[in-house]
Order: sequence, then C-alpha cells, then structure tokens
Amino acid sequence: MTTSPLTPTGLLPTLPGRAYTDPESFRREQELIFETRWFCAVRAGDLLTPGSFRTVTVGRESILIARARDGALRAFLNVCRHRGARLCTEESGQVRRNLRCPYHAWTYALDGRLVAAPNLRDLPGLDRSAYGLVDVALREWMGYAWVCLAEDPPSFDETVIGSVAARLGDADAVGRYRPEDLVLGRRIGYDVRANWKLIVENFMECYHCATIHPELVAVLPEFAGGYAAQSQVGHGAEFAAGAEGFTVDGGPGFGRLPGLADDQDRRYFAATVRPQVFINLVPDHVILHRMFPLAADRTRVECDWLYAAEVIDEGADVSSSVELFHRVNEQDFAACERTQLGMHSRAYGRGGVLVPTEHHITEFHRWVVGLLS
Repeated sequence: MTTSPLTPTGLLPTLPGRAYTDPESFRREQELIFETRWFCAVRAGDLLTPGSFRTVTVGRESILIARARDGALRAFLNVCRHRGARLCTEESGQVRRNLRCPYHAWTYALDGRLVAAPNLRDLPGLDRSAYGLVDVALREWMGYAWVCLAEDPPSFDETVIGSVAARLGDADAVGRYRPEDLVLGRRIGYDVRANWKLIVENFMECYHCATIHPELVAVLPEFAGGYAAQSQVGHGAEFAAGAEGFTVDGGPGFGRLPGLADDQDRRYFAATVRPQVFINLVPDHVILHRMFPLAADRTRVECDWLYAAEVIDEGADVSSSVELFHRVNEQDFAACERTQLGMHSRAYGRGGVLVPTEHHITEFHRWVVGLLS
C-alpha cells in the first residue's frame, strides 16, 4: 500500500469505508480469511469430560468440537451427512455416548464415525466409513483448541506461534506463562456493533490510550505517549513505579507466575494473532480475547482471564484485575462502535489516515488485502 501524492507527509492511508460496511466484502473475508486461517475456537478446559461439546461459527460454517472417548479433542463440520441437518443446535452440552441427529436419528461416535441409523440393516453393502462426520483440522496451543477449515492448512508453527514469536522476540516468551496450566477465573462476552478489522486496529495502537483509558495509563504510563508496545519487537510496557499489580487501582495482584524471566516481571506484553486473537501477558495472569465476526458491522468477543490454579482454588478475589481490562474493553468497543458509524459516511469514502505512531497498522491492511486478492 503506497501513499497518494495528495497524502501529507507522515500520514498513511487506511482502507476505504466500504471495507468495513459492505456485506459482500465481509462474505469474501469469511471465505478467504476465516475459512483459510487458524481460528482460536474454544478453551480446552471447557470440554473436560468425554461427550462434552461446543459449537462455534467460523466463517460461514458451524464447527462442532467434542471431547472423544480417548480424551482427545475432535472437530467436525456440524452437519449430518444424511440430509444436511444441523447436528447440534446448542452452543454447548454433554452427550453420554454418541452424537445423534434430531431429524432422522443418524448417530455418530465422538470420533465422527457413523455408528447407527434407522433401517441401515436394509443396506448391507453400505460403507459406513464414507458417511462419517467431516473432520476439521484441530491443534491445541495455550490451552485452546484452534481449528482450520482449509483443505491444506497453513503451518501452525509459522502462522500462529511464529507470529507471536516475531512480536515478542522469543518463541518461548508465551510458554513461560504456561497458559495451558492456568485456570479460567472470569469470562465476559461482548456484542460489539463494529467490524472486526476496526477492533484489530484499535488493539494494535495506543494513540487513543491517553484519551479513553485513564485506568490503563495510570498503570502503564508510557502508553500516555501514544506508542503501542506491539509496534516494537520484544517490548513490554513497564508498570508505574507506584503500581503494585495490574489492577484497576494499581493495588497488589497475585504472586508472579513461576517460570517467568526477570525481564517479564512488572511488564505488560501484547500480541495479535491474525485474524481474531489478542494475547495479553502480565506477571500474575493472562488475558485472551477471541473474536467471532458475525456480520460486517457486528462482532462477538469473548475475553478470558486466566490465573494460577491455586488463586482460583483458594477463592481469591480476582475482581480488581478483571475490572481493569473489562473497563479497557468497554472503552475500546464503544470507540469502535462510534467509528463504525463513520464508515458509512461519504467523508470516509476513500478512507482516513494513520499518523506515524499507527503506521504498523498498514501492514495489517496489506495482509487483509493480500488474502482477498
């Protein structure tokens, strides 16, 4: 993406307004981005017992993720192979042994095999293996199940783990927090009336931080200067001298997670995993956002706060640390919704501009355009 001769020096163009409002553009993003990339779907800890399942929307597809009898997570297209009925209509649930279609009772094992159906004995030559559920690629990382609808998924190590390593400068930086061993302390869902790209762009920059995030800037004072940590490889914003923890009032949090390096203490690190995950790392907990784009102007966001098991097991009050980023979320999403309204205006027909502290967003725009080309 290059600057127009009319673009003032130091400013770079954004995507045009229609990129955030056009239903056809969103359909192409569903097909060419969300249905081709790795997508963080569910927390593995939400599906602890065999037979537990959850359904999620990825692009234009409903995906069924279930804990099989052997303890492994499996993902399938949530479609019965008989007449195409939605197999599981609930967002989550538990079955005893099998997954049974409520329409004609075709029944599938938790590994996707077709195991029973009315009158199948009348078809002795039927190859049941040809009519099992359609598998979806699944990979576990950070304690979450990531799925990919592509027939030939891109390298998970390169596109997911590699993107975080490129931001943090160290492939083991996230691993030292051991997020897969942490326990869900709080989950809050947000229905945001804004395009998913606006939410990504907002998370990537801090030009707005001094304006709308007083609580965050009080804990991370360098954010008042408008510079986003994500624009610098390996950088983590340092806590204010008077802040004891990453909490809404700067009060103490919990003990430093074991395994962290000294240069990870009293610092906040953030990374974006395209297209729909935000990772936030602080010394005593991890915050992870998952976006579920539903329409050109609507995005569901689930935010998880993860703590050491003993913090949750002992009934510790996590409200101060949850409240800090909950306020940040509400402030950010309100700003994104205000921005979404402007995307329809003729004033934004050709888009807007990025100031120098936002220039790294241009690379995100190039990534989106490249996948849609």
